[in-house]
Amino acid sequence: MAAPLKPARIEHVVDGVHLRTQLSAAFAAEGEGARSTVQKLLHGALFRGRMIAKERLEAGENGLAVARLLSAVADEVVSALFDYTTTHVFRARNPTQGERFAIVAVGGYGRGELAPSSDLDLLFLRAYKPTPFTESVTEYMLYMLWDMGLKVGHSSRNIDECLKLAREDHTIQTALLEARRVAGDASLAEELQTRFRKEVAARDHAGFIAAKLKERDERHARIGASRYMVEPHIKEGKGGLRDLHTLFWMARHRYGFLRPRDYVEAGVFSEEERFAFRRALEFLWTVRCHLHFITGRAEERLTFDLQPELAKRLGYGARANNSEVERFMKRYFLIAKEVGALTRILCARLEADNAKNAPRGLQRLLPTGRKRAAEVEKGFHVEGGRLNIEAPEVLDHPANVIRLFTIADQRDLDVHPEALGEAARRARRMPPSWRTDAEARAAFLEAATSRRHPGAVLRLMNEAGVLGKFVPEFGRIVAQMQFNMYHHYTVDEHTLQAIDAMSEIEHGRHKNQHPLATEIFSKIINRRALYLAMLLHDTGKGEGDQQIEGEKSARAACERLGLPQEEIDLVGWLVRHHLVMSDVAQKRDISDPRTISHFADVVGNVERLR
Repeated sequence: MAAPLKPARIEHVVDGVHLRTQLSAAFAAEGEGARSTVQKLLHGALFRGRMIAKERLEAGENGLAVARLLSAVADEVVSALFDYTTTHVFRARNPTQGERFAIVAVGGYGRGELAPSSDLDLLFLRAYKPTPFTESVTEYMLYMLWDMGLKVGHSSRNIDECLKLAREDHTIQTALLEARRVAGDASLAEELQTRFRKEVAARDHAGFIAAKLKERDERHARIGASRYMVEPHIKEGKGGLRDLHTLFWMARHRYGFLRPRDYVEAGVFSEEERFAFRRALEFLWTVRCHLHFITGRAEERLTFDLQPELAKRLGYGARANNSEVERFMKRYFLIAKEVGALTRILCARLEADNAKNAPRGLQRLLPTGRKRAAEVEKGFHVEGGRLNIEAPEVLDHPANVIRLFTIADQRDLDVHPEALGEAARRARRMPPSWRTDAEARAAFLEAATSRRHPGAVLRLMNEAGVLGKFVPEFGRIVAQMQFNMYHHYTVDEHTLQAIDAMSEIEHGRHKNQHPLATEIFSKIINRRALYLAMLLHDTGKGEGDQQIEGEKSARAACERLGLPQEEIDLVGWLVRHHLVMSDVAQKRDISDPRTISHFADVVGNVERLR
């Protein structure tokens, strides 16, 4: 294994002092005609930095470090251009207070993270109104940056204008939350940050957090509501980088956090959760940087045609029945799931903090806080509208790890992130005997065949990692990629969506679109076998002959769950032959009596047909 790369020192990539010397020498030699030479020098520094970043990425550097290096390179180029412009091109020999001026990075660039093909977001910060000096410098710098091929998002404002707009627009408020001086008047940039924190951020934590969560939900609805889409959008999609940025924004706004370590010191994240945050950030940035370098553009969707190259670059090899692409994408989806867990944890702790810090008289009115906790069963209580556990020891009993989810389903409650996290930790450590515990099996069968929301409760168990641990046959297909054009989701998410659809039909919610299926469902004798077969129908994926291996897996799972032999046989048959009807309907001549006769022989009886 290659030794880890030493951190890149910016002066070894772009020597800012030497670059400024070169720019000054060009002006001394060519005067006002030095523009072309200056542009070439700056572009050369930018290109060198970009190539070094690319080489380091290909040598195994993580993408977060590369994004920070690219940001540092941009800092050197922008600050050198500013110094050149204000020293040689538009020099203010006796600058007035009104000509105080600073270049401030905002957005992701302000955070110090820049993807290879991302925009540079710059705020040209003035002290007061525009002056000929500030306007000339702004225009000259923008044209120079554009001529170097950079995409620049820009605004020109004074501090009062920034604060006014930030109060009115949470998007601008978010950009200023990450504001960072790159060049120019340091005291002016510091004044902006100080006044922003006191006059804007400190006055509206709840409103900002609500706006960010609403924005996140709208983004998910637009891009795709599942984090398990097989061509995920790495930046805007559910479980992607923007979700991690949203966590950062909310914590930064509420607590002033700058580093992941701050989250631990304040008790918002555990050390394990901080590590998960960092791991997700590094992985997603690595994939994003490779995407940009491979395509030469700001490509954010991990499309089928790009996935093999990404898998190769990241060093994923084929194993057993899993290709390089499938292994890489499984890693991606597991990371996306971790991002979801971190989001739930932070949101719950923000809610609890909101309730704790409210005035005494208002605490009882808030939908959060332990004062409203009400026991629903021994060891379980409702807290802030979510089901929680009284103490971690409640889950010492193996069955309670499963009962947490069945109680939530019975009472139509979400599970508190603290309880969800504890259940996940317990599931990872449970011995195999847990799966044959009579109470745990009964609780699981109740959840899997719920008459309320079976897909929802199973999805929650899957998000916590409990489902795949309790039913290891299902665990093999968690986050498993389907590398083809005919499936839009991972195997586990496809399965859970199929259960959702079946439950909808059972409840008559599609009787207009599917009247026959709705009518037939009410006549099914063994619905438990049907729901278990649906849960297990794809567990043979990636294991050779899908139908044969799937039947073996389904039978093993049902035997362990304690089902009677007749029911095991029915589930096994349903899994083995779950494609028969669609194959006959789509690939055979159904007007041929032999086709129908053969189909009838395979099915055998009316209950199986239903």
